[in-house]
Amino acid sequence: MRTTIAALAATTMLAGTALADGHSTLEGTMRIISDMSNPAPRAVMEGLAAEFDEMHPNLTVELEIVDREAWKSQIRNALSANPPDVVNWYAANRMRPYVDSGLFMDVSDVWAEPEFEALASTKGAMTIDGKQWGVPYTYYQWGVYYREDVYDDLGLEEPATYEELKANCQAILDAGKKCFTIGSKFLWTAGGWFDYINARTHGYDFHMELARGEVEWTDDRVRETFANWRELIDMGAFIDDHQTYSWQEALPFMTGEDPEAVHYLMGNFAVAPLRDAGLSDEQLDFFQFPTITDGVAYAEDAPTDTFHVASGASNPDAAKEFLRFVTSADVQTRINGGDALGQLPVNANSSVDDDEFLNAGFDMLSNNATGGIMQFFDRDLDAEMASIAMEGLQEFMVFPDNLDDILNRLEQARARIYE
Repeated sequence: MRTTIAALAATTMLAGTALADGHSTLEGTMRIISDMSNPAPRAVMEGLAAEFDEMHPNLTVELEIVDREAWKSQIRNALSANPPDVVNWYAANRMRPYVDSGLFMDVSDVWAEPEFEALASTKGAMTIDGKQWGVPYTYYQWGVYYREDVYDDLGLEEPATYEELKANCQAILDAGKKCFTIGSKFLWTAGGWFDYINARTHGYDFHMELARGEVEWTDDRVRETFANWRELIDMGAFIDDHQTYSWQEALPFMTGEDPEAVHYLMGNFAVAPLRDAGLSDEQLDFFQFPTITDGVAYAEDAPTDTFHVASGASNPDAAKEFLRFVTSADVQTRINGGDALGQLPVNANSSVDDDEFLNAGFDMLSNNATGGIMQFFDRDLDAEMASIAMEGLQEFMVFPDNLDDILNRLEQARARIYE
């Protein structure tokens, strides 16, 4: 395998030629299992392995790449029997089962190093029981994408508060358009709405307590979140029949010279199809979801991909050095570039490609997400609870009068799943 890594080092964009001083203390073999199986991520992972191998002449890096979907069912067995040193996974509650079962190593000592202050935005998402269990290497922002040209025509400005957002929506409705497009056919988009309204109403800590099953769904604070959400529903802010559309099928409502809807609460992956549909950067813009409760710090949805050290790692020193390597500002800049992952580096000292929306997201997540980083509804909640809850969220958007029945069902599910 070392021959393969050496060959990769000669061809990949990530390969370095210099051998860093002081790295010769790492020796033996370091095994990585990665789920970065799609073409661009695979090239990134092969490049990382090759570069790290070349940096450490006494170390042999062995890389195994597995199918991304298959890895979800294979990871537990891989960590239990003849575990590798490093694996890919996800942050927050998605890593909890492997923390609770003792399969991920505590890497709090790495996070205590001064260089890791540049990763502070995601420290909460990597923390369970006061300890850190992995490192992030990429994420992407969510937020409100909107038609800047329609705003200009109606004399509107980006809202800083929920009241200002609702006022903008009323002006948009008065102009014969819908305020928001959304496709909730596959449920998860409704989860994004709940994330933002709940986190803006009560803050990150409450949102995560609810995600961990520590708060009853019938709690008055949860009802307050739904009451805030209902203000938009009752005013007719969302497109009709959204439950019949996927997120992609909801995009055309926002395109064209005379769009039917003006905003989309969505991840940055929506930008490419909106551009492909003909929108220029002069027509499309982005803002951070506005404040609802004064004094509640901004928490943002930014799904985060991660590396972890297996608790049974045979070469933990090399594994931890790899964590330092992959989180360094320069490496994060390169692997997240437009010719690589095309996402955002987590290290605040990194830079991003010259793209309006990547730059806006990087600035937001690095400098104005002090409340914390959420991983998204169906990653932060238990998988079964998330599935049941998202059905309820979609139902609420269509039949808001059903709220009591919905919350009672969700509470029954919470009591069964978490307790």
